[in-house]
Amino acid sequence: MSSLSILIIDDEANIRKTLTIFMESRGHKVSTASNVRSAMEAAASRRFDLALVDLRLGTESGLDLIPAMVKSFPLMKLVVITAYATVETAVEAMKRGATDYITKPFDFDRLDHVTAQLASLCEMEKRLMPSSGEMEIESREPSMQRALALARQVASSEAVVLIRGMSGTGKTVLARSMHLMSKRAKGPFGVISCPTLSKDLLESELFGHVKGAFTGALRDNPGRIAACEGGTLFFDEIGDLPLSIQPKLLRFIQEREYERVGDQHTRKADVRIIAATNIDLEQAVKEGRFREDLYYRLNVVPIELPTLAERPGDIEPLANSLLAYFNAENGKAIQGFTDDVLAIFRSYAWPGNIRELRNVIERAVILCNASQIDADLLPETMAANKTALRLGDPVTLDRIEEQHIRKVLAETASLQEAATILGIDQATLWRKRKQLGIR
Repeated sequence: MSSLSILIIDDEANIRKTLTIFMESRGHKVSTASNVRSAMEAAASRRFDLALVDLRLGTESGLDLIPAMVKSFPLMKLVVITAYATVETAVEAMKRGATDYITKPFDFDRLDHVTAQLASLCEMEKRLMPSSGEMEIESREPSMQRALALARQVASSEAVVLIRGMSGTGKTVLARSMHLMSKRAKGPFGVISCPTLSKDLLESELFGHVKGAFTGALRDNPGRIAACEGGTLFFDEIGDLPLSIQPKLLRFIQEREYERVGDQHTRKADVRIIAATNIDLEQAVKEGRFREDLYYRLNVVPIELPTLAERPGDIEPLANSLLAYFNAENGKAIQGFTDDVLAIFRSYAWPGNIRELRNVIERAVILCNASQIDADLLPETMAANKTALRLGDPVTLDRIEEQHIRKVLAETASLQEAATILGIDQATLWRKRKQLGIR
């Protein structure tokens, strides 16, 4: 988990101390505030990734603090903490700009999960997504430009969107950007991470539960659907959604109806659905791991995000942007990268995509004591590639072929066009894509 800068806002000294100890044990940097004024002063004095806001701050209301912090510090995530959670307060908090809510007494596993989720989101957003509602994720590559153009076109609609791409390509960032450009921008944006929760916890997290529905259900939980009323709910890696929950999600998408765990009362909610996956859902359908009817309901508008290796023209601008960010974070003035480093960046496969690029540059900035980042500061697996791959280099034909296929696919509008340029039929190109792991 990435280290976060966290502001804890609570009027109880014991709560501030407990949360500080817990967060610092996870490697986070923590500051505290006991009231609205000190919270605003602390947030103005330095940049925080996350604020944990108690709903009751003595005679003041944390609910009233949320919109002020959202307006003044738009990149900071806000999570409500309260001993008085109700459906109404949770929904109202998220309508005013909170990202999530946690009840007292604390479930530290839940706190860990929420923090990890937000750390991942912050990691992708830093320098890659601005705070405004316009999507300014830029690209020089035709494949990425097509994906961004389609995202802009459908953002204002109510259509279900399925974002497809490998891990680290920016699926969560794109989903949040679409929310900010939609008519629901003032509503909440919630995230359900399908791989990180068990079947029972995932169902409760999504639909909510009533007190006593299962062991440990000590109070009502409104669930993420209710909390995202009027906004957008993003399903991260929906291919990992358990089969038992899939028909319930299908029903909600089609009818906007659902029941909480342990409750027979049917509820309605106005929530837009955006989903993302890094697996082949068509194959999952064939293998019986994913419902065909849910797949077709999700696949209304598919958006394919290319890998970073398929966006070679974007690597240097992204690297420079991240360098500027980490210079500011670490109080450094590194001027750029050596030619060797840029050559390595262009030829490297980037299996971790943008997330890996960010980690590589953060590490290099921390270790660098010169005016430029040299190849010696890169991980050993990368530094082994001292020069860019060129015709005539002492490498196998397979490596040359793979790079050429990736480049052609990134710069063409269809498989037919790519196959024509490569001088092969579409079936052969399809097989090669599958062998090379190219979407």
